[in-house]
Amino acid sequence: MRRRTPPPPAPLPQRDGVDPVRVRLPVDGAWATVREHLVERLTGAGPGTVESMFAAGQVIDADGRAVPPDAPYRPGMYVWFHRELPAEVPVPFPVEVVYRDEHIVVADKPHFLATTPRGSHVAQTALARLRHELGLPTLTAAHRLDRLTAGLVLFTVRPGERGAYQTLFRDRRVGKEYEAVAPYDPSLTLPRTVRSRIVKERGVPAAREVPGEPNAETRVELAGHRGGLGRYRLLPATGQTHQLRVHLAALGVPILGDPLYPEVTAPVPAGDFRRPLQLLARRLEFTDPVTGTHHTFTSGRELSAWTSYTDWPGESGPRG
Repeated sequence: MRRRTPPPPAPLPQRDGVDPVRVRLPVDGAWATVREHLVERLTGAGPGTVESMFAAGQVIDADGRAVPPDAPYRPGMYVWFHRELPAEVPVPFPVEVVYRDEHIVVADKPHFLATTPRGSHVAQTALARLRHELGLPTLTAAHRLDRLTAGLVLFTVRPGERGAYQTLFRDRRVGKEYEAVAPYDPSLTLPRTVRSRIVKERGVPAAREVPGEPNAETRVELAGHRGGLGRYRLLPATGQTHQLRVHLAALGVPILGDPLYPEVTAPVPAGDFRRPLQLLARRLEFTDPVTGTHHTFTSGRELSAWTSYTDWPGESGPRG
């Protein structure tokens, strides 16, 4: 089997913790120039955007030189440029560093902050912030948390070691414990293990359970209850998209603040941080594949619906 040649290193530095965009020109193509291909490829950039990038010398080749507007198309050629960052409402909560050594960084992510750049969330992500704040341009995420979920995320410092840490998650050698606040149902028998088949279709906000061989497993325990609310301890054995949210909703106790389960609700205005999803990645435990050290990390965050439920706006439910 022929091994693919890795791309050359980026000739542009990061900007605000965000990598430059790398584009490899397709092997098959009838474009006369690099500019023509990028105009067709970057249709969402807006009229005249690509032409302006070339005029300003912002499209760079592997040697660090500006690509001229009339540069001929070369199949397989790499070019780099910085995207125009979308307007983002700053998430006004810090990313706390729980642990740091020469191999890993463990961060305690707040609600509303994406883990890595995706879609309209680019600079306002935990990865971009940590790269900038810690001065670690090579930092990468070993796994991800949903943007609305708070808690512990593992990042790797050295690119060559990232695969070893990702393998921990792939092989289920990481102990993960979550905490959620949801309605209390005295008729719900707990603890129990929930198994189901979950599918998440591209472009559809919510995942769903379907008949078939289970691919998602969660142990659900009740850690306490008061005033009609339950505090749940969740131990996922798998990592399907929105798994914990789907499973609790299926049990009839959807997580407070969830805009997708059991029903998709209208999006809140940008900058409305009043009702965070009451889901927290509380604990991570694993043996470091590089150093052999056994780590156990615990989030210092608390779920506001449990600690100060009366502060939740527009809620007329139980008090506790």
